[in-house]
Amino acid sequence: MAHPLLAFVSIILLAGGMLFQFFIILSGTTLSTPENQIWFLESTTNNIPNAPRNPSRWTSFAICGVDSKGHNTNCGAPVPALPFDPSHHTNFGTNTGVPNAFVGTHTYYYLSRFAFAFFIIALFFAVCALLTSVLALCTRVGAWLSGFNTFVALFFQTLAAALMTAWSVKARYHLRRAGEDAKLGTSAYGFTWAAAACFLLATFTFCASGRSSHRRERTAVASPPPVGTRRRRGFFRFGRRRHVDKEYV
Repeated sequence: MAHPLLAFVSIILLAGGMLFQFFIILSGTTLSTPENQIWFLESTTNNIPNAPRNPSRWTSFAICGVDSKGHNTNCGAPVPALPFDPSHHTNFGTNTGVPNAFVGTHTYYYLSRFAFAFFIIALFFAVCALLTSVLALCTRVGAWLSGFNTFVALFFQTLAAALMTAWSVKARYHLRRAGEDAKLGTSAYGFTWAAAACFLLATFTFCASGRSSHRRERTAVASPPPVGTRRRRGFFRFGRRRHVDKEYV
């Protein structure tokens, strides 16, 4: 009973992590709830003349403004894997008023781009784990295979979360030093790290499911047969062998 129950719990955790991933990856593509509350970094752009939105919010697909309720609004044209790089043409396309830490460097560009790529890779392996999880309900091999796929998803999700944290925290620091009012998106952080936590727990429960199934098989093999048949058969075999030996002697 423990094996299918653990597998079912693993599937629920895996599906929850994937749902959080979709919220993060699709941010900036729609203004419906909860997507209109997901953003990585928000900052005023008082010193940047070409900034069309003040304040501006960076999401996965667009730079959005902020409405009176604190939700995303007036998002720009969707750009897959939108990088954080204020002087880049996909952001503001100017160096005027941009903090010096962002000028002449591609560090933040690559950090944010690779973070999005790792989000996609993590989602791919999570989908693979979800497909193999059907086998995990009834077979030990399916549980171990699902656990492996979930572990790979966890690895890339953690990398994506670390890179996202790195570029957004450093960017907030430099924007504040330049006199802008910058802050981090709590919803984006919560969903990102919650997905990693779900994958971590799902990895453990998938492996526990496979291990419990293995123990059940070993117990079934190791348990002695009903008293009688094997021992009697072995005794009479031994007796018959002795009887045959005496006849030949």
